[in-house]
Amino acid sequence: MDFELTELQTRLRDAAAEYVKSEVAPIAAELDKTKDREKLLKILKGLAGRGFMGITIDPAYGGTGADTISFSLVMTELGRGCASTSVTTSVTNMVAEVIERIGKEDQKAKYIPRLCSGEYAAGGFALTEPIAGSDPAAMRMSATPDGDHWVLNGTKIFISSAEFAGVFVVWAVTDREARKGKGISAFLVESSAPGLRVGKHEKKLGQLASPTNEVIFDNCLVPRENMLGELNDGFRIAASELAGGRIGIGSMAVGIGMGALDYVTEHFKKNGQPDPATQSAIADNYARLAGARLLLFKAASLKDRKKYYAKEASMAKVYATEAADAACHDAVRLLGDFGCVEDCPVERFYRDVRVTRIYEGTSEIQRLIIARELLR
Repeated sequence: MDFELTELQTRLRDAAAEYVKSEVAPIAAELDKTKDREKLLKILKGLAGRGFMGITIDPAYGGTGADTISFSLVMTELGRGCASTSVTTSVTNMVAEVIERIGKEDQKAKYIPRLCSGEYAAGGFALTEPIAGSDPAAMRMSATPDGDHWVLNGTKIFISSAEFAGVFVVWAVTDREARKGKGISAFLVESSAPGLRVGKHEKKLGQLASPTNEVIFDNCLVPRENMLGELNDGFRIAASELAGGRIGIGSMAVGIGMGALDYVTEHFKKNGQPDPATQSAIADNYARLAGARLLLFKAASLKDRKKYYAKEASMAKVYATEAADAACHDAVRLLGDFGCVEDCPVERFYRDVRVTRIYEGTSEIQRLIIARELLR
């Protein structure tokens, strides 16, 4: 077992770290306060220009052609600087990856280069509904065939980057008579599709620069050729892609936690050595995040070797997000009153990390997945 990073992995990690240091971190607090879309879009364009919107994608489609460990490393570096930027990048990579893995050749050629190049500022992953969050098989959104089109009706909620996503992967029920989870299909829906409307912008606790919206489909017309994969096979696709997405969110969470701890350690370096209890808390949190990174690398390695990795991805996600949440909590506590004010970046890290335990599957869902695999 070799723990050394490859030349490409090191280069991508260092490039992400440098971009965060020079372009992202200096305006992260401003983005959090102002939600300035133009500045965020400029950052996302810069990430695309550096190959970070298609990290694992075949260069034939404009991707970087790296592995999932590289993806994890980049998400961690972005999380250190700005969680809003990191989550947008993670979801866009996930959308490009599902199109590459499942899509027909014409779909790949049409959409993936636009995501990788930044022509599309982001991709949208439209799965969650008001009554179908942790149980996506309960979705009610429908897709009905009509001549050369499918007609989509329903509402998706909590969709990241919906305001500027160029294309959405959308799940809908195509066979209401099928057993639960068996009558769902996936579609590629462009943001300009007739009948698609981006709804209200959610007011959130954290990751404020990343827009999260409902997306309404009102007799939305989607060309028949835009079905992604096979008819009624959408739920399997969603389950598979969510496992990969958990590596991205877990990696981002590690970055958020590291960002908070790094700030705390620098604070004490400048202001005098802390007491033993504080030193112990710092050490414990760094150790937990180091362990989380290894779990993420294990899941990423299995994925790259095309082995089953759902259990490992869930283990990595639940451990990483909860370790990061604890690290940010302790960072606020160790800084005292200063950790709670807006001028301190730890306050933002603390707000940003909370949702990582919820999206891409809650911690409770991850535990159910792990237990199911262990008890199978």
